[in-house]
Formats: sequence, C-alpha cells, structure tokens
Amino acid sequence: MSDPARRLPIRASLSSGSDRVFQYIILALASVIVMVFVVSLYLLGKDSWPALQKFGLDFFTQRTWNPVSGTFGAAAMISGTLLTSFVALIISVPLAIASALFVAEYAPKWLANPVGYLIELLAAIPSVVYGLWALFVIAPVLSRWEQGYFASPEKIAVYTACKNLWDSGQTTLQCFFVPSSFDGRGLALAIIILTVMILPYTASVARDVIRLVPADQREAMYALGATKWEVISLAILPYARAGIMGGVILALGRALGETLAVAMVIGDSQDVIRSIFGGASTMASVIANQFGDAQETLHRSSVITLGFILFFVSVAVNLLARVIIQRLTPKGIK
Repeated sequence: MSDPARRLPIRASLSSGSDRVFQYIILALASVIVMVFVVSLYLLGKDSWPALQKFGLDFFTQRTWNPVSGTFGAAAMISGTLLTSFVALIISVPLAIASALFVAEYAPKWLANPVGYLIELLAAIPSVVYGLWALFVIAPVLSRWEQGYFASPEKIAVYTACKNLWDSGQTTLQCFFVPSSFDGRGLALAIIILTVMILPYTASVARDVIRLVPADQREAMYALGATKWEVISLAILPYARAGIMGGVILALGRALGETLAVAMVIGDSQDVIRSIFGGASTMASVIANQFGDAQETLHRSSVITLGFILFFVSVAVNLLARVIIQRLTPKGIK
C-alpha cells in the first residue's frame, strides 16, 4: 500500500506547474486586449495627424465641413452625435425600466417569458432592417404630419421666417421645432430609431438584475406592511441601481457608435443643427458615408479623426460608467 504522504509533493508539483501554464495563457490573452487597444490608438492617431496638424483645435470647434474647399470641422458632427444619443437615452431608459419591472415583478410567468424574449429579439435585428423600417414606415408618417401641421397660413409664415434665418446662418428656439424639409428624414427620425434600438439593452440588463435581488429583502418589506410600490422603490431599485446603470451605459455606447441605421435616416447634412426635423449628421454616419469616397489625404485624415474622437468618447463614457457604478453599488457587494 502506497504512502499518501509521498504522493503529495508530486500532486503539488503538478498543480503548481499547471497553474503557471494557466497563468501564462491568461496573461497572454489579456495582453492581446491591451495590444489591440494600443495599436488602434496608434493607427488612428497616425492617420489623424495631418488633419490635426493643419486645423489644430479648430477642428473640434469649426462648423464648416467642405471637401471641395478643403475645410473640415467636426463641431456639427460632435453635437449631432451627443444630441441623438442622449435624447434617445432619455426617452428609452424610463421605457426600459418600466418594461423590466413589468416582466420581473408584475407579469405572470406565462406572459413574462414571451415578453422578455421579444425585448431581447429587438437587439438581434440588424441595423439595416431598422433603417429600412424607419425609411418606409416612420418617415412617411412624419412627412405627412409635417406637411399637414405646417399647411396653415400662420405656420407657413413661421416656416418662411425660419428659412430666411437659416439662409443667413441664424436660428431661434422656435425655429428648432420647424421642419427644414418635409420628407420625414432628419434628426427626429434618427432619435426615434436609436430609441428603439437601444431599449432592449437597458431592459434586458435591468430585468436580470431586478430578478437577482434577494427574496429576503422583498419579504422583509412586505412583513413591515409595505405596498408593492414601496417594495420596488425602497428594496428593489436601490439594490439593482448599479446593474441598471451598467445597462444604461451599454445602451449609450451602442447609440454613440450606431452607424448604418442613423446614416440612412438622419439626412446627411454637415451643417450646424438648426431644426430637430431637419438634416444632420453624426460622427459615425459621416464615416460611413464619406470614408470610401475620401481620396485626398486631408479629407481621408479628417474622416479618420472623427473615428479618433469617437474612440476617445467611448473610452471616456466607459470610464465614467465604472466610476458611477462603483458609487451606486451597495456596500458589501463587489
């Protein structure tokens, strides 16, 4: 009969050797992620340097984007990206949280599961399908509403006055809600389609984290005589807020980088935003529309600089999300 004590060093040696191999593999895989980040940063910075060298900080504040004259400024694209993303987020988050609470807390099981699957299926639909749906379904509805609403003599006078202001490079708050075109495409349609596209991300994550709230917290609140709303507002949402915020940031990242669907519906206007019902552009939509046609070095470098800015915006959003989630996470939960 063999002595177990003599086999322990062999097992320890094998375990130690396998642990080192596993450690090296994990380290190599993690290094690949860091390498991809560094290489992406280097290549984007290298190709963006001609535009940054010529325009400097004016590239971020200049409103003119004219490939013919060789003048490039990203102010309109940056504002279009931030406006469409954050407005879509403001609209979608309450809808997503409400649907998550309904599925997790109110709906019976026979209804909750199908509704949850349908919400998740929205995230699997390709962007081009969303774009086509917006062009052929939502855009005609917006177009008919715009034409009907601004058909009265008073509205025509308002439109004429706003058009004169736009032609002179000016605008007012009232003109921001006046259509600059009546084909349905524009900033409003891009916000609508982005709202639908990012809703399932927040809703799915919120539903999962709400279901992970310990049942003891619910039972304790009910034992104290709390109502359903009091249980949700005092026991469920405070516990799940960090996870919900993670879903919100995931949706924001999707909105900032969405390309094809937005490029199809936003109107592709590099002018400064003057109307929510007029044409606009985002950094991603300009990259999609102009990268293939950018033959001159300065034009191509300017388009790549938009990607460089979008890269930094995404990194900043994720860093901010980590800080917010750490602050919102209840104590004792890692």
